[in-house]
Amino acid sequence: MCGKHTAIQKKTGSRMFFVPIFIICPIKMSGSGYGQEMKRKEKREKKYEKNEKQRKETRTIMKKSKKITSIYIYVSVFICLALCISACGSAGGPSDSAVTASSPSTLVYGSGDYTRINPAMDEHGEISLLLFDGLTAHDGSNQIIPGLAREWDYDADACTYTFYLEEDVHWHDGEAFDAEDVKFTIEAIMDPDNGSENAPDFEEVQSITINDPYTVTFLLSVPNAAFLDDMSIPILPEHLLEGEDMQTSGFFRNPTGTGPYRLERWDNGQAITLVKNKDYFKGAASIDTIVFKIVPDDQVRALQMQSGELDLALLTPRDAENLKQKDGFELYHMRTSDYRGILFNFNHPYWQKHRDLIPAVCYALDRESIVDAVLLGHGAAAYGPLQRNIYNYEKVEHYDYNPEKAAEVLEASGWTRAADGYYYKDREKAGFVISVAAGDQVRLAMAQAGAQQLKEAGIDCSVEIPAKVDWNGQMAYLIGWGSPFDADDHTYKVFGTGKGANYSGYSNAKVDQYLLAARQSEDPQVRAKAYRKFQKALADDPAFAFICYVDADYAATRALKGISTDTVLGHHGVGIFWNVTSWTLERV
Repeated sequence: MCGKHTAIQKKTGSRMFFVPIFIICPIKMSGSGYGQEMKRKEKREKKYEKNEKQRKETRTIMKKSKKITSIYIYVSVFICLALCISACGSAGGPSDSAVTASSPSTLVYGSGDYTRINPAMDEHGEISLLLFDGLTAHDGSNQIIPGLAREWDYDADACTYTFYLEEDVHWHDGEAFDAEDVKFTIEAIMDPDNGSENAPDFEEVQSITINDPYTVTFLLSVPNAAFLDDMSIPILPEHLLEGEDMQTSGFFRNPTGTGPYRLERWDNGQAITLVKNKDYFKGAASIDTIVFKIVPDDQVRALQMQSGELDLALLTPRDAENLKQKDGFELYHMRTSDYRGILFNFNHPYWQKHRDLIPAVCYALDRESIVDAVLLGHGAAAYGPLQRNIYNYEKVEHYDYNPEKAAEVLEASGWTRAADGYYYKDREKAGFVISVAAGDQVRLAMAQAGAQQLKEAGIDCSVEIPAKVDWNGQMAYLIGWGSPFDADDHTYKVFGTGKGANYSGYSNAKVDQYLLAARQSEDPQVRAKAYRKFQKALADDPAFAFICYVDADYAATRALKGISTDTVLGHHGVGIFWNVTSWTLERV
């Protein structure tokens, strides 16, 4: 390590304070270049030797870290004391300190917490868009564009996709990206031992052939109309993950990607700091640093947005409305494909016995009142998973609010309303518990409103906030899904029997049949017909009691420029960072 002295100069009236600080500079380790003539076995052996050397050096560095930490703490205290003295002598008010608190090229984003960053195994995570790239990507209209692949060919007769990769791309550690990384990533996702919820996206892949270091061919057993969408999944580095456990590897707490930003530090439960990749193959970003500040609670996030601690945050509709009255903020009301509903756990004995209760639950929910009261109109009542997709079919049962119909369904199924106001069958009360994730005030409000409506309809429903989600043991969950991309996304793997994101244990042979037919055809008319049948079958045998679609309300400092307001976002409002490299901060 090398040490370098510098100073912070702060002027206060006629006084100046010079605060010396000691900057620890890590040594940059060089990596060997890719030898095209080298055999794959020899390449892997060298990579293994290099990785082992790096691990030994890391252990040595960690032994020294305690001393470094002590120096860091001492210097930090000294800096804070000096700045406090300087502030006391300043003639300026709070606005002066607010201006100096924000770096002109640092964006602070209010984020949920991360236990790991593992885009191959996990379905979604906003931060992955900044750290990694897929072979394909999406533009502001959610159309497929080149990513790590500059172009591709599709041979319909052979059912093969051949991707031609960018040749001047490097991982954040300096190693060259190549076709080996592509093959490694997709095979890791496909490996059933790894338990990836993204595995259904690649079920049709029979083989992956590396033609040369920058050309790779996928042979599919049958067509997959969503395959190019699926190939937007982030590619991972083989040289750092080969031989590692794809669920527990330490890599996923210290990831290395090819994206426009690289990880600088991860302060557990506090912040994840990213700095721009100056060598990004699509061009370096304008903003130097993006801090994902961990603020999982909606209310706290709103307060920190108002206080200026955050530059960008996804707010609840109520908090967004309150912020309208404040100066210095830009509000972005953005359309999404993100829906909410009550997921029924079909592995639970209650639903195995009382599945006939579910249509009554659907009729007893007043969705419009929930949209108005909880979302303040920032959304729409939901009746299915494809309402924001070109293949949506409106002529299915919407389960519009109808308490009389709910009662009719219950009574036809043998339920009888007792003196206490609840329905019973075989001495068992109609009722269940909805689990809600902690910190999500909107979901909690929806669940509480829905539970009250169900009680009024004679179904004893309550809400709980478990410390940890028990997918197998819980009765129901306030779920959220939705994708702005191909209709196959968030349908096949969510509702298909035994698929990776089917957390409800839902199974319906007709649903499986129609989803597969839509997936395996490239004819838009064939796909439309299949998706119509799918939506009808799902409405006839609901997996969820759909509630509403949730629009995204982002708040940003007016200094932030470049957000694309017309882009339809995905689940949790994911997608706003799609053009982050063109964003700028114009602080006064």
